Amino acid sequence: KMNNNITVENYNENADVKIPNPIRTFEEAFSHYPEILDEIEKAGFVKPSPIQCQAWPIALQGIDLIGIAQTGTGKTLAFLLPALIHIDGQSTPREERGGANVLVLSPTRELALQIESEVKKYNYRGIKCCCVYGGGNRRDQIEIVSSGVEIIIATPGRLNDLIMNGIIDVRSVTYLVLDEADRMLDMGFEPQIMKILLDIRPDRQTIMTSATWPEGVRRLANSYLKDPMLVFVGSLDLAAVHSVTQKVEILADEEKRPRLTEFLTHELGPEDKVIVFVGKKLVADDISSELSLDGVHCQCIHGDR
Repeated sequence: KMNNNITVENYNENADVKIPNPIRTFEEAFSHYPEILDEIEKAGFVKPSPIQCQAWPIALQGIDLIGIAQTGTGKTLAFLLPALIHIDGQSTPREERGGANVLVLSPTRELALQIESEVKKYNYRGIKCCCVYGGGNRRDQIEIVSSGVEIIIATPGRLNDLIMNGIIDVRSVTYLVLDEADRMLDMGFEPQIMKILLDIRPDRQTIMTSATWPEGVRRLANSYLKDPMLVFVGSLDLAAVHSVTQKVEILADEEKRPRLTEFLTHELGPEDKVIVFVGKKLVADDISSELSLDGVHCQCIHGDR
């Protein structure tokens, strides 16, 4: 079925599972969870985003879910709020569960920290979380994990490190999120993801989000999700956003910087803004300095600044 430019279908055509009706308001989704409704109201949200309208009824029924949507569509809360309810609904007392119930795998430190920030905003029934990622203080991360948490948000490399060293036991995980799965595969994390998935109990609930739907992501869904429902915003084709005009210029290396300067100084309006992506930090510094000398107001951003 399709509504609000959202299409929902059973990913496995033979699966005999009825697609839940979408919700229209926060109250329809969380009427039994007033603490969550209070936090949603504090955050100033007026109505659920389209993907939340359909993802929440699916996730809250314990069904595996594939959400295909761009960043900024509300997909983080689409998997996060059901995760909080999932933790609270377990019959075994928290202190007897042997570890975290929810694991969120994220491609980058920045995204992992952003998800951690969202969890802390909701502060639901004393649920604790930690974020483990490469480049962070390993000892501090181990200390927080060892103190007892219900949610672990992690990048694949650091998580595998802590699993192999016996710090984290993922056998207690019953709700798994693979956030931005396409990016994790693009970054070469497939071997780590496969190992982690094999370590987690097979009767878990799995939520997977992705901005695109390439072969690698489909393969992951086929292998590790059980009769999932597919929710996608817009189209599943891999074209760029249709409202964006794409232009390509083929230039020799020595022509690139003069052409960039010409474009920025002569072809842009006074209110236009530009992002220039480069492959190396040193190149970013060089171009930023050159543009400043040419009178272009710019800011250089990379990992060491």
